[in-house]
Amino acid sequence: MTGGRTESKGEDRTDTALPGVCVVTHPLGSAGENATRTLLDILSAVTAVSLVTAYLPEDSAIRTDHEVVEVTEQDAAQSTILLAAVRFLRNQLRMCRVIYRRDEQVILFFGATAYLLPVLWAKLLGRTVLLEPRGDVPLTLRLGWEQRVPTPVARLLAGTVRLIERLGYLSADRVVTYTPGMARELGLDRYSGKLYTEGARYVDTDRFSPATPYGERDSIVGFLGRLDEEKGIRELAAVARRLPEDITFRFVGDGPLRGWLETELERERETGQVEVTGWVEHDDVPAELNDLQLLVMPSEPTEGLPTVILEAMACGTPAYATPVSGVPDVVRERRTGFLMASREPKAIAADIEAILDRDNLEDVSRRAHELATSEYSFEAAVDRYTELLTDVTGSERHRD
Repeated sequence: MTGGRTESKGEDRTDTALPGVCVVTHPLGSAGENATRTLLDILSAVTAVSLVTAYLPEDSAIRTDHEVVEVTEQDAAQSTILLAAVRFLRNQLRMCRVIYRRDEQVILFFGATAYLLPVLWAKLLGRTVLLEPRGDVPLTLRLGWEQRVPTPVARLLAGTVRLIERLGYLSADRVVTYTPGMARELGLDRYSGKLYTEGARYVDTDRFSPATPYGERDSIVGFLGRLDEEKGIRELAAVARRLPEDITFRFVGDGPLRGWLETELERERETGQVEVTGWVEHDDVPAELNDLQLLVMPSEPTEGLPTVILEAMACGTPAYATPVSGVPDVVRERRTGFLMASREPKAIAADIEAILDRDNLEDVSRRAHELATSEYSFEAAVDRYTELLTDVTGSERHRD
């Protein structure tokens, strides 16, 4: 939903002496595609950039906005664990071959933090290697594997991936995270000598802005994203049922649990207490966020920093979210938003009522907007990555 096409800002790039950047990713789903497109937009405003990936949807806007090299057209998501491992290794070998042929000095592994062979190969070729996690990959894999194999086996496999990932971090020239909180949550503080914690994505503050004054909004709270198990949709359905009749809970998005959600909350939908909108194009997301008084996001510990939280804040909509990874760095308790102490439906519903009863919500809305526009605008993101690449270039020149 937040993965729709936006115009590339690469044409704004000025001629600089900064090195070109080759971004390497793993196979991309909708959320990963959006995050990758955002990063490419930022980098293309700084220097020349290309993308090497194992899979990219045919209709992705990245194809028209940036140079793309694909090492395979197959998506490993639906294969067995063994076949996925074989394909993972094969893709790494193919990426090594592609990196050898590229002339960019900087290789940035975005989300692909366990791609150890290309990392080591790039180092051997004398390239500068940056690793930028998007979330907790080993934990994400473990949770998925536990649904398919015995828990001890899933933990062993995930532990192996974490070890491979750590070797990559040790080998990299820089480790980049969205925020300082994300670095702490992932245990990356140990790399403090080469850690850069200001790599957060940007939000388009021209499109995402407070079009509807906060004081004029109805009592609507809601969730925007994929309607699946990992997003806590079943818990949010229980929350919606507990809210008083004068508060509407709106689910914006699509996914495997949409049908279940519509059936489960059929009575509440008939009374107007719950709304399920279905898929919304990215161009329509700002309007949806401007309808809300509160964005409710029970984020998973596997996530880094959901873009929709920044987009909501830019619209002057405070977020009520779990304090995982980089979230507390932007959702600052009672100043720019609110943090969940519990994911129990009863507690969430009670908190939502208490939040909407606060008499300073317009101040929270204003501060959320100010934080998003001052620290997470496109211009601020370009400045951060310019600083990072300048630092990397200077370090390399010093060693030479």
